[in-house]
Amino acid sequence: MKRILLTGGGTGGHIYPALAIARAVREKYPEIEIGYIGTDNGLESKIVPKEAGIQFFTVEIQGFKRSLSWENVNTVRKFIRAVSKSKEYIKKFQPDVVVGTGGYVSGPAVFAAHQMNIPTMIHEQNAILGLTTKFLSRFADVVAVSLEDTVKHLTSAKKVVYTGNPRATEVIRANGEQGRESLGVTASTPIVLIFGGSRGAKSINQAVLGMLPKLESLPGVRFIYITGEAHYQDITAKIKTSDYPNLDVRPFVYNMPDVLATTDLVVARAGASTLAELTALGIPSILIPSPYVTNNHQEANARVLEDQGAARLLLERDCNGENLWNAMEGLILDPEERKSMGEKARALGRPEAANQIVEELEKLVTANVHS
Repeated sequence: MKRILLTGGGTGGHIYPALAIARAVREKYPEIEIGYIGTDNGLESKIVPKEAGIQFFTVEIQGFKRSLSWENVNTVRKFIRAVSKSKEYIKKFQPDVVVGTGGYVSGPAVFAAHQMNIPTMIHEQNAILGLTTKFLSRFADVVAVSLEDTVKHLTSAKKVVYTGNPRATEVIRANGEQGRESLGVTASTPIVLIFGGSRGAKSINQAVLGMLPKLESLPGVRFIYITGEAHYQDITAKIKTSDYPNLDVRPFVYNMPDVLATTDLVVARAGASTLAELTALGIPSILIPSPYVTNNHQEANARVLEDQGAARLLLERDCNGENLWNAMEGLILDPEERKSMGEKARALGRPEAANQIVEELEKLVTANVHS
């Protein structure tokens, strides 16, 4: 492979898998040229340009409304223009293969590549297919999925491979000792990590505030509480941290893989990248799916782990201080149950996901060269 073009955006759940693929490809092909098609107003426009050696191209596109709406007429116009623009980028960049990792921005780029007879792969991170995956699965040469349960939904795809989420490959290289050092926690102290995604989650924050008085009953446990930067000022204004010596409140952590690698129990949303990390590392968890995402896919993701005994599910409507504390306390005081859950989580992990995706891309490129 000499050149690969990636596309995906909107949320970190689509962008980080694409970047994990980029790093895995570059590890095997150090001289490879990497391009990326995104939007100039999505999260990808802030994250991707910071990655060294990736050319960033932009198209204007928006998602379809699920209900009947005149706005969808404008969406179709933008899609057609974005397909045309993507073809211009493809002619200029000359990729050997195009990979989409979801979000509506990946639709026109992968469709354009298909029309130009360039090998394509799409990757679906969630248990329930997104609209873009549903559309592209009929055209892509390969559909890779994070969860085995997703395979049954892809009846119109040419080829489906269960690879796992490429984020898992990155997280297994994390350094737990460095994680503890960054937190200032001794090797023997159990760590409970609570976070609600990169932006934080108001419901989780409210539940944590409600259970704070209970922390003193487990003084030997360190609770690391990541509020999200948008919520940090509000939360810290409500907490007198000196009252809770075993609580560490932070707006964000930039070395999340290292911190996860040394964590004994996680409380989190059920985004695809989070679950890939938890299963790769074999971490027991309490999952509180966001009900505000498309098709309620986080709950479907979480139930995959719950059904295997790898996680406990706490629905947002039940997420208050008392219920969250009861769920946490039960697991903190039961190391054997945590161990069992961790082993079951690891059994679901796909730490070689990124490398397997690279192998599938090699097959696509080789088959195209020989056709």
